[in-house]
Amino acid sequence: MDLSLTQEQEMIIGLVRRFVREEILPLELKLDPDADALDAVDRDRLISKTKELGLYGLDIPPEYGGPDIDLVTRTLIAVEMAQHRAGLYAPCYGVFGGAGLAQLFEATEEQKDKYLYPTLRGEKRGFFGLSEPSGGSDPARAIQTKAVRDGDNWIINGTKLWISGADRADFGLVFARTDSSKGRNGVTCFIVDTDTQGFHVRRIVHTLRSAHYATELQFENMVVPAANILGELNKGFAIANDRLTRQRIPYAAGCIGVAMKAQEMALEYVPQRETFGAPLSSRQAIQWMLVDNDIDIKQSLWIVLEAAEKAQRGVPFRKEAAMAKLVATEAGGRVVDRCMQMFGGLGVAKDLPLERWFREMRIRRIGEGPSEVQRHVIARELLGSSLR
Repeated sequence: MDLSLTQEQEMIIGLVRRFVREEILPLELKLDPDADALDAVDRDRLISKTKELGLYGLDIPPEYGGPDIDLVTRTLIAVEMAQHRAGLYAPCYGVFGGAGLAQLFEATEEQKDKYLYPTLRGEKRGFFGLSEPSGGSDPARAIQTKAVRDGDNWIINGTKLWISGADRADFGLVFARTDSSKGRNGVTCFIVDTDTQGFHVRRIVHTLRSAHYATELQFENMVVPAANILGELNKGFAIANDRLTRQRIPYAAGCIGVAMKAQEMALEYVPQRETFGAPLSSRQAIQWMLVDNDIDIKQSLWIVLEAAEKAQRGVPFRKEAAMAKLVATEAGGRVVDRCMQMFGGLGVAKDLPLERWFREMRIRRIGEGPSEVQRHVIARELLGSSLR
């Protein structure tokens, strides 16, 4: 097994690392500590730079105009992009672009014309509406939002919860139950315009996450054309599940990036800070914290890269993706916590990014499937049919 980077990977990672250091970090000195967006002038300027670098639209397939980057390299980029204050939930403030809702690449040509291509051009925004108040850990079986056929339309009623970006979106993917007798095989994905009558959105303001709001959605006799079904009737969860499994890899990688930056800050700080006439770095308790950090970071990185490599080869990677998400989110939280302890009172002040990372890293153990569900997925893969 060769763990070294290729020459191309070294070059790309170097470009992204310099971009974060020279472009993002200086801007953050002038932003509110909880900011998650740049002003329009800076955002447009930096988007122009990422386009010049050939790295804009990282998750867009090459046939749709995105860069030809394999998943392992994309994962390494995600590690680098997260290494700044807003890096967990707004890596590089979105100036590297993205694919938006990746499920739309499987849409019909008419759906692509109306939703996918405008999204890729930055003209429309979408949201992903899966989780409900009834439960997010087993979303397919927990879905109570219902869609009932009415001629050429479907009538949708129900509620979604913890949906990111729906208050700023033009459309979204809404998963609704279309057959109550089939469990996860009775869910359909609908493309829904947010200006549709019966669509209501409410911001959930007070969470640990900085600036960016989650939302609650309410559907009241919302009429959606049958032509807006994405994929096949009653097979919507397959669309959601593929997205959730793949998303766990860059999601985990972002946690590693933040942990790396926190460790870098601590390694710079502890030799300079003196207590009782000696630098902190001379204290065994501090040394062991740094050692445990390094172990957590390295372990997480190799597990995440294994998941990315398997996904890239097209072999089963469900267990590896669950393991990557579980290990990286929990280890990342431990690293940030230790670094806060080393910085003492300064660690909980907004002068440093540690307190924001600490708050937002806690969410990562719940988002995209909580740790307990990841352990269940891993156990099911290990034990096979006996747990299915």
